[in-house]
Amino acid sequence: MSSAHPPVPYPLVAVLGPTASGKSALATVIALRFHGEIINYDSIQVFKYFDIGSAKPSRDEQTRVPHHLLDLLEPNETFTAGEFARRARSVLEDLRRRGRLPVLAGGTGLYLRALLEGLFEGPQRDEALRTRLRDRARLRGSPYLHRILSRWDPDAAARIAPQDSHRLIRALELYLSSNTTQTEFFSKPRQALQGFSPIKIGLNPPRKELYTCINRRVGEMFNSGLITETQDVLARGVDPGSKPLQSLGYSQVVQYLRGQLSRKEALEGAQQATRRYAKRQWTWYRKETGVVWFNGLGSDRVIQQDVLNFLEFNSGVKELTSGGCCG
Repeated sequence: MSSAHPPVPYPLVAVLGPTASGKSALATVIALRFHGEIINYDSIQVFKYFDIGSAKPSRDEQTRVPHHLLDLLEPNETFTAGEFARRARSVLEDLRRRGRLPVLAGGTGLYLRALLEGLFEGPQRDEALRTRLRDRARLRGSPYLHRILSRWDPDAAARIAPQDSHRLIRALELYLSSNTTQTEFFSKPRQALQGFSPIKIGLNPPRKELYTCINRRVGEMFNSGLITETQDVLARGVDPGSKPLQSLGYSQVVQYLRGQLSRKEALEGAQQATRRYAKRQWTWYRKETGVVWFNGLGSDRVIQQDVLNFLEFNSGVKELTSGGCCG
């Protein structure tokens, strides 16, 4: 009988928190300190050309620390949480082979959960049904779909913003295709990530401070070329109803370019929508288990040092840094 011990799970750091809380800054510090590489789990940063509005790491930032799962798709392509999980698991295996620390950073909680916990097996996509639902959203607005979903699956409706037509359509498609709610699908057993030991670092800055950061960051996006970036994307023939153009900031700029909003109204609308999104993220991440929370911004050097000190006491991370982990 073999007396060999099973392999020690490989460390993985996941940085969580609401938008504009400094996740990218903290992830970079962690990666630099512990020989890591960053895996994006933001659902807009996977698209090409959407840089300013998605707060995508700059080329200089990507040079300092290797990043993965950025700029994967053309804007009209479809990308699911399941596809993200498959690609991310492939990257994890590559980093393990090379002895690098995986550091996950992003704002799409469903992507992170799909990677760490697995996803339910839902019905196949029904493009005809999706087309009918998209037509209904165009005619009556996505809040109309949200009201319908609220009657059939109130828990899912509470998780999805009334303007998030893509997620609303997917939740309605699940129900209409299977007579089973998205909430019921989420409760089914899933295949969790094997062979890795996730360390979840959560950022929980004071709400007033976060909202100030959100307003400032959105304002900087508008001043640094978000409108021009959106015009360039539309000039490529990208459907205004595509997922990235319906996301925060871009959606308001499209309305501005159509003459539906003034520039001031678009800016204030984007700031308000982003603050509301941050509140939904807080609600989502509070349900995550095993998170070690730090009450500040990830760009704060005191918070950064506190996180590094915490990770120094994790044996897996420490051994990986010294070249002795999980061999």
